[in-house]
Amino acid sequence: MSGPFRTTARVRTAMAACVTAGLACAGLVAPPASAAAATLTAQYRTSASGATADQVEPWLEITNRGTSSVPLSEVTLRYYFEADSPTTAYRFACSWAVKGCANITGTFGNLANPTATADRYLEIGFTSGAGSLAPGQNTGDMQLRFHRADWQRLTQSDDYSFNGSQTSYTDWDKVTVQRGGSVVWGTAPAGNDPTDPPTDPPADPNAPALFDDFDYTSSSDPALQSHGWTVKSGQGGPGVPGATWSPQDVTFVAGTGSDKVMNLRLTTDGTAAGTKESEIQTTARKFRNGTYAARVRFNDTPTGGPDGDHVVQTFFAFTPLNAPMDPNYSEQDFEYLPNGGWGEPSNIMYTTSWETYNPDPWNAVNTHSENRQSYEGWHDLQITVDDSAITYSIDGQVFGTHGEPYLPETSQWIDFNHWLIDLTGQTGGTTRSYDQQVDYVYFVKDQVLTPAQVAAKVAAYRSAGTVFTDTVPGG
Repeated sequence: MSGPFRTTARVRTAMAACVTAGLACAGLVAPPASAAAATLTAQYRTSASGATADQVEPWLEITNRGTSSVPLSEVTLRYYFEADSPTTAYRFACSWAVKGCANITGTFGNLANPTATADRYLEIGFTSGAGSLAPGQNTGDMQLRFHRADWQRLTQSDDYSFNGSQTSYTDWDKVTVQRGGSVVWGTAPAGNDPTDPPTDPPADPNAPALFDDFDYTSSSDPALQSHGWTVKSGQGGPGVPGATWSPQDVTFVAGTGSDKVMNLRLTTDGTAAGTKESEIQTTARKFRNGTYAARVRFNDTPTGGPDGDHVVQTFFAFTPLNAPMDPNYSEQDFEYLPNGGWGEPSNIMYTTSWETYNPDPWNAVNTHSENRQSYEGWHDLQITVDDSAITYSIDGQVFGTHGEPYLPETSQWIDFNHWLIDLTGQTGGTTRSYDQQVDYVYFVKDQVLTPAQVAAKVAAYRSAGTVFTDTVPGG
């Protein structure tokens, strides 16, 4: 069955009789059996109903018909379609959503068993910021859309999940809802049910990769430089003008067992002259598409002295800005502000994707996802970049997804830094220090890995006693 559910002849006759008698007839119309049994159901409408269109516009809602609350971060939906050609690329966008577009992610995938009406899918997910659905609640409008990367007009009349006549929300079983990887609503194209756990595409064991366990003695250890790292010194942005980048504050300390971790320290006494920041980046600029991962420990409070400084703790990849609005500039950031800053009053995590900017007058072309909560402690951070999307994950959960025009055009550096936005967060003169620690960094070229695949790869390196390897070719 597809589309709004159909009544049987017997029910239609009964409805006609009760209408003639002037009676209320709603109770005679039963929902589909699937809707009655499902705890989560999908409703669909379209605002682009033509056989061809500039973009597909699947507007969706999810309703909780169960008896307990459901965290939306555990839920995904899939909308299935037939690509215009095997090489056509698509871009996702969210126009408006009750839950907030920043809390909604969209990624594309290929079906294992293509059919006449579907060989791709758009998977919609949710960050933790979307919250939960209580029994009886729905998400409200999610006004979603996607288009060809080249903006050519596309055909949607042959798409499995499309129904041009459905212009108001109705239960729609040609969109599937998954919770924890298991389908709880809808029917996928034949032979393409999502699995639990999801089946990961195999990783190429020979793909060029960088892994560093940061097993060094100090920032002046010759091995650090020979392994392709540069520790920043002197002055210059970002951060407080007049502050100093201190190589001595990049140290390597005991971690778990015999493992070492890299420590990036920020120290300030509330003055520019008394502020020391720390940064380390790859010497070679040779990283673009692929999977970037690091295990990072954020700290909300100083090791001693008064708290409140506008600290930034980071993991990111970037290219240089060679001129204002340089079209080849790019950057993908994890930036954690434990005490707020940039107008935020308390801790917030940003993931930001940059296309370019003009430093003076300031003009930024970027997009970001955010979550206002503490991230103190160890976290697994991951960025995946391919020709369609940048996806940020924290501890195995998607945090945000960004598409064009923010994809990197050229090779990038990998960087960690720890710096101070301004001197207004804490004006006391007592010296205080904040620590950010890094357990490892990993990059694999041209492979989009899941967090589970990254964890398995890191575990394999450590099991083999590998503390450093770099087979990524020069940019």
